Amino acid sequence: MIHWIDTTIVLLSIVVTIGMGLYFANRQKTSGHYFAGSKNIPAWAIGMSIFATLISSVTFLAYPAAAYKSNWILLVQGLMVPVVLIGIIRYIVPLFRKTIQLSTYEYFERRFGFGARIYSSLAFALTHFSKMGTVLYLISLALHSFSGIPVVTIILLLSIAIIVLTFFGGIEAVIWMDVIQGFLLIAGGLVSVLILLFKPETGAGVMLHQAFELKKIDVGPYHFSLTELTFWVMVITGIFYAIQKFGTDQTIVQRYLTARTDKDAKKAAYIGVFASVPVWTLFMLIGSLLYVFYNSGQATLPGGISADAVFPYFIKTELPVGAIGLVLAGLVAAAVSSLDSDLNCIAAIGVQDFYLRMK
Repeated sequence: MIHWIDTTIVLLSIVVTIGMGLYFANRQKTSGHYFAGSKNIPAWAIGMSIFATLISSVTFLAYPAAAYKSNWILLVQGLMVPVVLIGIIRYIVPLFRKTIQLSTYEYFERRFGFGARIYSSLAFALTHFSKMGTVLYLISLALHSFSGIPVVTIILLLSIAIIVLTFFGGIEAVIWMDVIQGFLLIAGGLVSVLILLFKPETGAGVMLHQAFELKKIDVGPYHFSLTELTFWVMVITGIFYAIQKFGTDQTIVQRYLTARTDKDAKKAAYIGVFASVPVWTLFMLIGSLLYVFYNSGQATLPGGISADAVFPYFIKTELPVGAIGLVLAGLVAAAVSSLDSDLNCIAAIGVQDFYLRMK
């Protein structure tokens, strides 16, 4: 069981989520405002919302586990996003802001017909709805391992907070909550890295040197093969991921529509991506340092522990009181910021692509 101070920090973050939804409730007068905002949200806030949407609790837990087991090869996909974005964002943002009202898939109908719109919209809804279940279950399992609270209770508590935020507050509440959660997520990652670097007596320099020597900070193998997980396979994957995410994904495109101008929308996209890459790197670094920490005599792991459980075990056993709560609040923030965006965007395309389009 974690200390009551850590529990309070986590619960406070959930209470703030509910409060944010209720705070913005009175502003929701029209469906346009509910889904696209007041057009007065600054570009930096929209950018932080894009960043928080891209980072989920899966990233929070899976990236350290991947780096612990192997190296940073999964990061290559993320590194390709800004490369692709620089080439396409200047065309995509004005196109969507000019040709659609709310749904990304309105444009698909203009280009390819009604069937393409319904197919792509339904595919988005089903994909993200199923992903929501996975994210919610994973974060609940993680919190259960720390607090001992039943998984079902945690799922219900988080679900209520997310639904209140999204249902009452609309996209504005989602964006401003994402800003808070984005900073929480960054703080949680930084606390973990600093403790991993400076807690060992060997010092930060030695920890990093050993990580490089053990090839835990590496993005290989570099040979070309389409049947193995290599650098070049991840480059190709990253290109398609960037095009799909920023060119067809409702959770990102809807953010473009909340900006005041095309220039602000482009700026928000750049902020979102260029904030995400360092944070993806940060969590990969956590995994590499965890490997050095537990395999160089600094500490020992229980027998049979899996790579996925190493980071949670480190949080529980090595972080001081208060820091545990901050990291767990960051983990909750990573989940909520992904789930609230999914919920709002699924509702948006449900209204625009099905209810209004059919009637």
